[in-house]
Amino acid sequence: MRNLILTSLLSVIAVVSGYVEELDDKFKEYLQNELWLVEFYAPWCAYCHTFESIWLEVGAELKSMGSPVNVGKIDTTVHTSIASEFNIRGYPTIKLFKGDLSFDYKGPRTKDAIIEFTNRVSGPVVRPLSSVQLFQHVMSRHDLIFVYIGGETLLKKEYYKAATKYIVHTYFFTASEEVLPKAVTLQDVPVVAVLKDGTYYLYNEFIDGDLESWINRERFPSYFQIDSFSLYQMGELSKLVALAVVDEKNPSEESIRYKTLMEKLSTEYRDHYKSDYQFGYMDGNEYINGLIMGEVEMPSIIVLNMTIDGYCLPESKIETIEDLLRFLNSVQDGSAKLLGGNGLMQHTKRLFYKAKSTVVSMFQAAPFFSVFVFGLPVGIVALVIWGTCTAVPADDEKPVEGATAGPVLDAHGKKSIESQPESTEKNSEAKKED
Repeated sequence: MRNLILTSLLSVIAVVSGYVEELDDKFKEYLQNELWLVEFYAPWCAYCHTFESIWLEVGAELKSMGSPVNVGKIDTTVHTSIASEFNIRGYPTIKLFKGDLSFDYKGPRTKDAIIEFTNRVSGPVVRPLSSVQLFQHVMSRHDLIFVYIGGETLLKKEYYKAATKYIVHTYFFTASEEVLPKAVTLQDVPVVAVLKDGTYYLYNEFIDGDLESWINRERFPSYFQIDSFSLYQMGELSKLVALAVVDEKNPSEESIRYKTLMEKLSTEYRDHYKSDYQFGYMDGNEYINGLIMGEVEMPSIIVLNMTIDGYCLPESKIETIEDLLRFLNSVQDGSAKLLGGNGLMQHTKRLFYKAKSTVVSMFQAAPFFSVFVFGLPVGIVALVIWGTCTAVPADDEKPVEGATAGPVLDAHGKKSIESQPESTEKNSEAKKED
């Protein structure tokens, strides 16, 4: 029975793995005519080993959906020129190739998130919404979308250009005034709108600056659950991140209050803080602990400056929204104490901390592989040191001056003549005296 289950499991793995192609450096020849979703990996990477089963599931599901996207993976330690050409700096790296363009995936390493990214990026950069029903369907599926309303204008060209850059993050649509929800009222067209947070906001060139920068700032909800991947992207926005760090599995009254205060502030004070702050909450403190190289209590409030890897903590307990406002204002005007940063000492400390964390993660994810990776060079060095310390120099084989050698016997058990030089000399002297 056990053998039957094992055989069935191996058969399933073989079938699923058939949907992911092992590539070499010739795969570039296919890029002009085919869509490819490619994982760049290294055999020594523990995260790649953990991610392998998810990648196989991605390939199998895209194939079952009838997606035109091919799924593959390439070993950059074998094809080193590929790693250099595509500027691969970490593993696993995921890229979608679409004609002359390539799009980096920077979201969670989950099957659903990768498939959603693939379907969004592989399709049209800007999609038309031709009816009220289609508009409502799209809004029911997505928490945030951008929409261009109007005819052929310079603004539309800028919109398409920005959409090409930010399609990796969200959806872009075009629509006529007739298909807009009744809640959306426009004073003039053409215009670009972002629908999020249960409402909408319109782009104003004179207030918001260039369109691309506005889209980059507005591509996140005003308040949402922030994970390590979205937090990393905050460094590109030059925004401070105000977080409620909570334990969602064991919610306390204080954690609920922190989340409520943060959400209320993000809506009621949006116009005041929208250019400087991103609001949200994070489940668990593991990532934050790694970022500050310490431990943040749960629940707590923290403000992060992802541009310089700095952070601020309130000096007193946050009880009301007024307390939270005072804390945020103190961070803005520089009166709050800034911790962390990216100075030389902090940078060195962070390198050691990340190295230690990486080694621990490797042993947790793949203990046998990690023992081999680290044990082999350590074993070789130990053998070299042992061999050096225990080796006997050639000079040590010579008899020490004044030392008496033990008797050497011949085949008959008698002392060899060569082993008795002193006795021979004494006999010669005795003969002379006689």
